[in-house]
Amino acid sequence: MQYKWIALSVTTVGTLMAGIDTRIIIVGLPSVARALGADVESIVWVSQSYLLASTVGLLLIGRITDVVGRVKIYNLGFAVFTIGSALASICSSANQLIASRIVQGIGAAMLITNSAAILTDATPAKQLGTILGINQIAFRVGSVAGLTLSGIIIGLYGWRALFYLNIPIGLFGTLWAHLRLKEIATKDAQKKMDWLGFATFTSGLTLVLLAISLLSYGAAETVPGVAMLAAGMLLLFCFVWVEVRSPAPLLDLHLFKIREFAAGNIAQLLNALAWLGVILIVSFYMQVVLGFTPVRTGMALLPLEAAFVVCGPLSGVLSDKYGTRLFATLGLTISSIAFFWLAGVTPSTAYTGMIVPLILLGVGNGMFVSPNISSIMHSVPANRRGVASGFRTTMFNVGGTASAGLAILLITTAIPHAVFSNLLRSPNPAALGQLPDQEFIAGFKVAAFVFACINTLAILPSFLRGSEKEQTDGDRLDP
Repeated sequence: MQYKWIALSVTTVGTLMAGIDTRIIIVGLPSVARALGADVESIVWVSQSYLLASTVGLLLIGRITDVVGRVKIYNLGFAVFTIGSALASICSSANQLIASRIVQGIGAAMLITNSAAILTDATPAKQLGTILGINQIAFRVGSVAGLTLSGIIIGLYGWRALFYLNIPIGLFGTLWAHLRLKEIATKDAQKKMDWLGFATFTSGLTLVLLAISLLSYGAAETVPGVAMLAAGMLLLFCFVWVEVRSPAPLLDLHLFKIREFAAGNIAQLLNALAWLGVILIVSFYMQVVLGFTPVRTGMALLPLEAAFVVCGPLSGVLSDKYGTRLFATLGLTISSIAFFWLAGVTPSTAYTGMIVPLILLGVGNGMFVSPNISSIMHSVPANRRGVASGFRTTMFNVGGTASAGLAILLITTAIPHAVFSNLLRSPNPAALGQLPDQEFIAGFKVAAFVFACINTLAILPSFLRGSEKEQTDGDRLDP
């Protein structure tokens, strides 16, 4: 068997597992809250801590990967993720569960960062879109399928089984990766680490993401939220200042001179912010307005998942033949049509009226993902692929982490935060009357419209990345 297929089989197990755990706990949060006696803020961070931990360390992990090798860090990531899952399954408090989820998130960062880099090293350029498409679709499918899977598992075995599931898979993945992967990467001879860059980036990004979550809690948190956001932006500005002057930067800012790299990452950030936000508000709509159970909500998202699964690998194959810009840009355009369609829901909109836009959303995002990743990864020099993959994943995770807070912030422009919380916590939202439902729908329409505009903005950088003939060949750049 060719090594590219071995690498694909090993890395896809890791990305699928990491993807599932980004969303698998969401449906189970009420069960976890009741079992551990947690308040609303604590239980939200059971979900958010995983994404935050898998985001802030990505650039450092990418840099370490370029220096010491991809396979070593990937294997370690499997082990760390498995340990985090085992710890999460035995927690007796919300704080312990949050800490365990942080360990899981660090392991997931090691897996996700190295998957794309390992595959790029192992795959000829003409097949890269196909291979990355299969791998990255596994992550996206896992993140969406986790909603359905969690409802079934909790119903049968309880919330701790969500983490039991990872242990045998993690042990198998750790052993398999150790036996089958081999180091073929071009290592970076510059072995210095940029710890000041890591400190400013991590603290700045953490403050920005915390601020977005804080601002979603209501008017009482506006002042500290804005102050935290300003401090975070200042630290990120300091990070850029440090990187420009560092002899061995955490993020090589020269990569942004590559139009394909810069444009692809901007498009991915905007798309992730819109895509993950709209899935969250659609899930809320189904449970609050349509009265669906968590399990039925997960099942109702299957048309989106099916369209995504079909179109993702197909788009990867076609983009290898006809070019990445065409399919990435067309995918974003189709997604935007779906977003604007969802922004037109009314109190009388039934689930059947949402099936077509959900399918279009899956088709569009499936078409966008693999060509965009292929475009980014093939544009950079071989000895920068670790940090390039880390930054690319950082952009996706930042969008995903910020999307939850932004979704709640936008919905609560039309419905008071306390009323919205009661709707989500209530076992029977319909019993609260029609007024909260109408207010929620008004907030839903605002959120869907804003997300539609954000996704539409992503079309511009995607188109401006240039055609294949115009794109810079990253492997010929001076590293």
